[in-house]
Amino acid sequence: MSNFWKNWLNLWAWGVILFGIGLAGFAFEASSGFTRLFFGLIGNPLAEEPGQHMRFAMGLIGCITVGWGITFMAAFKGAHLLEAEAAASVWRLITAAVVIWYVIDSAISAATGFPLNAVSNSALLALYLIPIRASGVLKGTS
Repeated sequence: MSNFWKNWLNLWAWGVILFGIGLAGFAFEASSGFTRLFFGLIGNPLAEEPGQHMRFAMGLIGCITVGWGITFMAAFKGAHLLEAEAAASVWRLITAAVVIWYVIDSAISAATGFPLNAVSNSALLALYLIPIRASGVLKGTS
């Protein structure tokens, strides 16, 4: 995989991490602006006074998202160290993880009244798949 696509994927993972930090900030009123903005943009603003359970859940989701982004960075780094079919096998697993997340998260988003979240999910999926397809890593030809 070229440095261009490696950098693209690292920026993608950093985007996931920063999004998670933004969500985690909702645990505290002083840092809840990003999450309030995000939910407003996807069409379902958060309550002015969310309960402790909502703050806990959103903070936890944010922390999990940060961990998810860091895990992707580690997986990307490991896959870059492998060659041909061994690398392709790892890239296929990483891609399966992203696609499975996309399908489940988007279905839940649509079913619970947040269909615009599925749109942002689609953008994130596309930004992942572009370098994966262009680089040929799934075929072991990068």
